[in-house]
Formats: sequence, structure tokens, C-alpha cells
Amino acid sequence: MERPERDAAFMARAVELARSGHGGTSPNPVVGCVVLDAAGQVAGEGFHAYAGGPHAEVVALAQAGERARGGTAYVTLEPCDHTGRTGPCSGALLAAGVARVVIAVSDPNPKAAGGAARLRSHGVAVTTGVLAEAAERVNEEWLTYARLGRSHVTWKFAATLDGRSAAADGTSQWITSPQARADVHRMRAAADAIVAGIGTVLADDPRLTARPGPSPSEDRPDGPGGVPGAGAGGRRVPVRVVVDPDARTPQSARVLDDQAPTLVAVADDADTGLKADLLRLPRHDDGLDLRALLSELAAREVVSVFLEGGPTLAGSFVRQGLVDRVVAYVAPALLGSGRSALGEAGVRTIGELHRLRFDEISPIGPDVRLIARPATHPGREK
Repeated sequence: MERPERDAAFMARAVELARSGHGGTSPNPVVGCVVLDAAGQVAGEGFHAYAGGPHAEVVALAQAGERARGGTAYVTLEPCDHTGRTGPCSGALLAAGVARVVIAVSDPNPKAAGGAARLRSHGVAVTTGVLAEAAERVNEEWLTYARLGRSHVTWKFAATLDGRSAAADGTSQWITSPQARADVHRMRAAADAIVAGIGTVLADDPRLTARPGPSPSEDRPDGPGGVPGAGAGGRRVPVRVVVDPDARTPQSARVLDDQAPTLVAVADDADTGLKADLLRLPRHDDGLDLRALLSELAAREVVSVFLEGGPTLAGSFVRQGLVDRVVAYVAPALLGSGRSALGEAGVRTIGELHRLRFDEISPIGPDVRLIARPATHPGREK
């Protein structure tokens, strides 16, 4: 029997469990599952921890054992119905004798979808759409990747209260506090790729690495073509991507060191002898085809991109509608002049504003972290 308030409570717990896998499951989704016994008591819980590992349903069912028979399973994403590195979760639920399955979000991947239909065809009661918005939010990177065929983009910047990211002489270290910078490294480490433009590489010579310590996934193998993998000590390492249309990256640049894999995205007509893993892309009047970049990265199983660097590249991403989330670290300081955080973004009049919605406002040391998303999100189902 459906009880909306009870269903929402257990699904909220499943969403919380799914969040535990964030940063470790790519290119797979984050998923959480709660299994109740026939009496309605929690018998098992689980989440998908790393790609190739057991799915959330399998973990929760193993914990529940025989208590799952006649019970209910709450899962944040439709149970898969295919055999990949693991077997189909729909089959595992059927074998466990679960009587009812509650699903938050349908699986958009045609290779894995169909679990709900299989369960129904075997007499299992299926309810869908419970706490869908919360489940979408926790899995937004993968859902964008699966639905749009491109990497999900988080644009991060740090600025003063008056929106300046550097002083008039170009200095920018450090606008924000050590606490804010540590939080940035945590967010970097959860991404599959860190992207910056050639202007940032030439001006700052950054390494574009993450230094937060071990991530949730420590056994993910390296993949081909600069796919993020395991680095020193088993730590998962995001791939570094330099957007460099004319191949101006110096061979001595720190972004080309051996601390992480690196892709240099250049125009398909660029003449270069640069010794690096080059990704050739079409050139447009205002730079490289960024949508093609994100599609190529997705083909390399890069689900999430953390966009850093200067205002020019950020403006290009915003102008083309390719920013899915904005993370701003704002310091209680004023400059009055200097570089703005965002460059030309295609806005000619006030009616063309890029409208966002705040989702989180949090103190980080003396600073404030703001998280916002476009008011109309192309990677989210209506």
C-alpha cells in the first residue's frame, strides 16, 4: 500500500546514501537504496561506491538477506536491466522476492533502462517519481551526461564583494581564505576533469591538480585517452584540460607534468609540435567549439567538468549555455578596479540576463560560498 509521507521519508534516506558515492562512481551514476522487510522495518541499506563495484540494490539486498522477501525497496534511480560489469539489479530484486519497488528517477540510458517494466511484468508493484527532484539533484552530473551526451559543467570562481577576481596589476593570490581554497580542492577532486584556458596557463602556470587526500574511490583503474583514474597512492585523479586554440601551451608548463593526465584542446587547423595529448576541435569565430569539447570529453567517460581559469573562457561557456552549476566563493573585501570574474557572456540588454537560482549559501571560514544553477536547466526533465 502506498503511503506518500512514509515513501518520501525512506526515499530521502536513499538520496542521502546516494550522496555518499559522489566523486567515486564515474562514469556510473550515484545511487542509494533502502530495503524494508514485510513488516515495514529497515532491513538493509546501500549505495554505489565505485565503478565496477556492486550496485546500491545489491548492497542493500545482501544486508537484508531473507528479510527482503515480501518487503519494499526504495531506490533513487530505476534499477538497471542489463548485464555490464555487474548483473541486472531488476533480476536481483526479483530473486530476493521484493514485493514493491519505489523509484525516484527513471533511467535515461537506453542500455540500462527497463528495470521498472521487468519488475511489473513479474508482479512487483512499482511506484515512480517519489522525491524525484532531490534524487535528480544528487545525481545531476550523470543525468546531464546521460541525457545530453556531454559532460556536466560546474563553473567555479573566487571574487571580492564587488565582483573582482584580480587586482588592476593582475595579482589574485589570495582573495579568499585557506578554508575556501581547501573546499575548492575538495570539489576539484570530485570532478572527472579540471578545465582552464590558455590565458590562465600563460599568466599563472597552474598545475590544475586536486590536493584533498583520498577520494571515495581508490581502485578505479586508469582509462584510455586521459580518462581520470588512480594516481599516487591510489587517489583518483581528474584529467586536466587546457582550452588552447592556437597551441600556445609551453612545453615547460606545469599542467604538462606527470602529476595527472592532461588533454590540450586545440583548433583542428593549429600547426604545432607540442608534445602532449592533443584534442583537435572545430574553430569558431570566438574560439573552439565548446559543445564539441564537452561531447568529446563525454566520449572519454568524463561525466563532470570543473571549469576554472579566467573570465574569457567562463564567458564563452555561459554565452553558449553550457554552464550547469555556478560555485562562487565571495570574500568580504573590495577592490574597486581590476579583472571581473566573468567576461563577455552575450548579454546586450537587461532582458538577456542569464538568470540563476540560488540553491545554497554557506559560510566558508570568513568567506561565503554561493551555489546557483540556471533557472532553466537543459539536463533536467520537465
